[in-house]
Parts: sequence; C-alpha cells; structure tokens
Amino acid sequence: MTTKRAAVPEPLTERPAWKALAEHYRKVRHLHLRQLFADDPLRGERLRVEAAGLYFDYSKNRVTDETIALLVQLASECSLAQRIDAMFSGAPINVTERRAALHVALRAPENEHILVDGVDVVPEVHAVLGRMAAFCESVRSGRWRGHTDRPIRNVVNIGIGGSDLGPAMAYEALRHYSQRDMTLRFISNVDGTDFAEATRDLNPEETLFVVCSKTFTTQETLTNARLARAWSLRKLVDERAIRRHFVAVSTNAEGVASFGIDTANMFGFWDWVGGRYSMDSAVGLSTMLAIGPQHFRAMLAGFHAMDQHFRSAPFERNLPVLMGLLAIWHSNFFGAQTVAVLPYEQYLKRFPAYLQQLTMESNGKHVTLDGARTRYQTGPIYWGEPGTNGQHSFYQLIHQGTRFIPCDFIGFCQSLNPLGDTHDLLMANLFAQTEALAFGKTQAEVEAERTPRWLVPHRVFEGNHPTSTILAERLTPEALGQLIALYEHSVFTQGTIWNIDSFDQWGVELGKVLAQRIAPELQSPDESGFAHDSSTNALIRRYRSLREEPS
Repeated sequence: MTTKRAAVPEPLTERPAWKALAEHYRKVRHLHLRQLFADDPLRGERLRVEAAGLYFDYSKNRVTDETIALLVQLASECSLAQRIDAMFSGAPINVTERRAALHVALRAPENEHILVDGVDVVPEVHAVLGRMAAFCESVRSGRWRGHTDRPIRNVVNIGIGGSDLGPAMAYEALRHYSQRDMTLRFISNVDGTDFAEATRDLNPEETLFVVCSKTFTTQETLTNARLARAWSLRKLVDERAIRRHFVAVSTNAEGVASFGIDTANMFGFWDWVGGRYSMDSAVGLSTMLAIGPQHFRAMLAGFHAMDQHFRSAPFERNLPVLMGLLAIWHSNFFGAQTVAVLPYEQYLKRFPAYLQQLTMESNGKHVTLDGARTRYQTGPIYWGEPGTNGQHSFYQLIHQGTRFIPCDFIGFCQSLNPLGDTHDLLMANLFAQTEALAFGKTQAEVEAERTPRWLVPHRVFEGNHPTSTILAERLTPEALGQLIALYEHSVFTQGTIWNIDSFDQWGVELGKVLAQRIAPELQSPDESGFAHDSSTNALIRRYRSLREEPS
C-alpha cells in the first residue's frame, strides 16, 4: 500500500499573478512618487487603512492601484485566506514540527472556543492567566515576602530569545504604566557581564528571579539561573529560600523541582506557542509583574482586536496583509535587502530588536514547505532605532546612499510625557522625513537656492524612497498589542506567499550543538580529540593559551 502525498503547489514564480507583477514592475519601476502624487492629488487620502486602533498610510510606497490589485491576487493564488483559517482553527501549520502555531489563542476571550487535537485550549489559557494575575497581585501588594520576610522590590527575568526579547521590549514600551517602586532587570546573554551588571546593586533578600525556559534545559538560561541561585544563597544561605525567590515559566515540572523551585509557582505554556510569539503567554509574567494584570489584559485585548481584523477584513483593506504584500513587492521585485523600522517614541527603543527575531527567525528560510529550494529571495533584514536619534546616524545612507531601503515609521499623536513642545517637534520630524524620502529635492530646486555649482550634486536628494507610516492615538498597552500583532500577521502573510514555514527555527540548532562539543575542549588538557577545521582548532588553542588570568 502506498501513501498518497499531498499535491505540490505551483511554484511561486510560475503563478499568473507573480508573472503579471513582474511585467507590471518593468512598467512602473521608474515612476517617481512626485509624479504619482501629482497625477492623483488625493492619493494620500485613498491609500490608507484605519482599523483596530491603527492608522496605516501606504501612499508613499511606489505602488499604483494595479500593483495592489495584483498583490491581492497573488495572496489569493497562494491560498492566504485558507492559511489564515487553518492557523485560527488550530491546524498543524508548523509542518516540520507537526504542531499548531496558535499564539492567537493566547489573547482569545474566555467565550471563544479553539480546539487543538480535540481539546478546547481557551479555558487552559485563562486558567494560567488567572494564576499569573493572582501571583502578580501578591508580589505587587507586598503580600508575597522573601525568605527573610522582606517584600520583593526587584524582579529579574532570566531567559533568551523569545523568553527575553518580548518581555524586555514590552517592559520598556510600557514603563510609563509600571509600578515604579519595583526594579525590573533582564538577563539573557551567557556572557557573565550580563549577570554581573544586572545584579550588582540588588539585594538578594528583595529579589525575585523569573526563569523562563519551556524545557528547562536551555543552556544559556540554565547557566544564568544557576548563577542566580548561587548569588542568592551567598546571602540567604538556606536552600529553602529558593522557593521564595525563584519562580519558573516552563513545562518541565521535574526539572523545575530539582532546581529547588516550588512547582506551585511554575507557570506553563504549550507546544503550540513558538518562543518568538510567546510574550503574551506566561513568558510575559515579568511584564505583568511590572504593569499589573489589568494593563496586561488590555494589551491582550489589543492583540485580539488586530487578530480579528486580520481574520475578517478583505485583503485590500487588511493592515497586516497590505504590510506583508508591500514587503513582498519591495523584496522580490525591487530587490530590497532590508527594512528599517523607525519608531518616533522613546519607549519603543527595543521594538526593532524584538522585530529582528520575530521577522528573521520566522522567514529566514531557503526551503519551501515541500522541501524544495526557494528560487526567490525571502526574509529581509529588519533593523532600526528610535527617531530622532537615527536622523543623526544612518538616515544619510537612506536619503543619499545607493541602497534601496523601505522604511516603516511609527508615531503617536499624544505624548505620555508632554513637556513643552517636544512632542510636536518629534512628530514634525517624522512627517518631514517621510516627505523628504518620498519627494527629495531636485537639481533645479537646489540651483534656485543659488547654491554654488560645484556643491549642487551634493545637495540633491533623489527621493522616491518608499515609506509606510503607522499612527496611533497614544502608546497604551492596547496599542502595543495591536502593533505587535500587526507585525506578527504581516510576517505570516509573507511566509505564506513564499510557501515557507514561519514557525520553525532549525537554523539556530547547529551552532548550539557545536558549542556543546567545543565547551569541554576549552578546558580539557588533551588536544588530541580536536576534530574541527584548522581555523577553529587554531582559535581554540589561542583561546586556551590566553584564558587564564595573569597571576
């Protein structure tokens, strides 16, 4: 008996819409945004979408109505609607690990029903949220005491990847709403400096560690957790103190218990939650400790609002779909290698770093779902810094360099810290940058300013650089949830078009395996077992010869 294999989908580059887009690109690639706006004075009013609390202006992208129509057609040909339904229904769309990618269940209301293997997971999600809320209220109110009966004033999250980037970003983003008599720190790097600097000024009697590791075997996280354990016991001495100063976010009860953490203070999550999609699960415990359960639930409501919009809105009016399709247009037709994310909000200073994992770990793939090598570019590099700082750093390259760099600008109409006219100045810079990037400054305009002839070429701005602008009323927990979900679903849209698995991450495995092999070799007196290439062997020997501190 033979097993029937699923039909292999038509290659992306052979789809009618892709071919039509390639032909369309040849016709419009030299169109300038100056001309597009001159031909359509209301373009800025038309090419925008407002939904789920966000205003999305994509009029300053190098697209026409035909471009959008063809991109929407491509999404349909790639079965995006069916893939969205499959994700929301709990189907195992993470094909290489044979499981669901159901982060949308983490923010589903209690009255919704989402089945995974026949089990409704929504009650489980809310049971964990309830336990998290009770624990956080206990710590925040001072009812939870340390081993020496002191209240907890410091919380240190120990994790790496999604167990660090999400909570750390969310804490910084929502610091305005945090309990200010509580210090939050984050340790992720196995470099001892990260631990030393995070704990240098803390008192173990008033410090709670949140150890985030789904398997409780992650090398970097467990190394730092053991350092934290030793650091705590140097002052607290009694092993029983671990139960009052450590909690775990994990699914490995045996590992948690053997470490000394009370499993009653272990907060679980599920295989269908990927690390980079987990900040709204128990992984967000440190965030909830900082901002409180009420604000955390408001953030979840923001996620859910964008989920519902993504699931129900027609593609031509769907924020995440449009953002994802624009990324396809820029990456696969204009050849963009990167996307700059430029939040004009200091609280979002870690947002670009968070997006680096979300986008590049998700879509940094060269193999399709059916195991074939892709014949097109996937996964652009995401990077950025808050405005206006970046204007005095890398904007020069965007304006007058030789790279094609689409930019996402993010701004808020109300400041959380209104000091004088600083917010007006901040937002004036955001709007000015999108205008300058789009329209530039022509040679004639520079010459009209009576610029010396030799200087004219240096002061010309070609413009025609694509930008999208995302505006919200103010940075609230709900707005943060909306913003993160927007990018999550944009990533999913891109992955669907490219026919890749946006929910696995096999590329991080090889380095981990080799590191475990090399680590003992750095200390072993016997070099005969070295079996690496000549470069790696030489680097190990060089390190070994210099690793000992001078006497």
